[in-house]
Amino acid sequence: MPTIEYGPPLSLADARRIVNAAEFEAEKQGWAMVIAVFDSTGHLVVLNKMDHAQYGSIELAQAKARTATHFKRATKLFEDAIAQGGLSLRLLSAPDFCLFEGGLPLWRDDKLVGAIGVSGASSNEDGIIAAAGARALQG
Repeated sequence: MPTIEYGPPLSLADARRIVNAAEFEAEKQGWAMVIAVFDSTGHLVVLNKMDHAQYGSIELAQAKARTATHFKRATKLFEDAIAQGGLSLRLLSAPDFCLFEGGLPLWRDDKLVGAIGVSGASSNEDGIIAAAGARALQG
């Protein structure tokens, strides 16, 4: 597997564009979500709690973004690994680690520049909103 490099941190303008795209999709679907965008250093840039989003999603959205940044992969990969059981269950002992879909790394020029984490609906629905936000960085 090739080495994935961290790139320069996302700007506030990029993070806002990502959040706006994710929020637009969430509103279209009728889902109240919390959207967190982290930069490549693993720090929060923007946290957006939509009206009526559940409070527990504030921490969970950040945990998803943090996990995607620190481990350079989508959190769905970890959710799928846990579902398979066996040796993958060792992931349950990892500290500060989120095992739910909804966290995606953000890429620019094949380098990880940040991550988005979304929480507020089912894991699959969180993933749909995260993908909408991630697409905004590419467009």
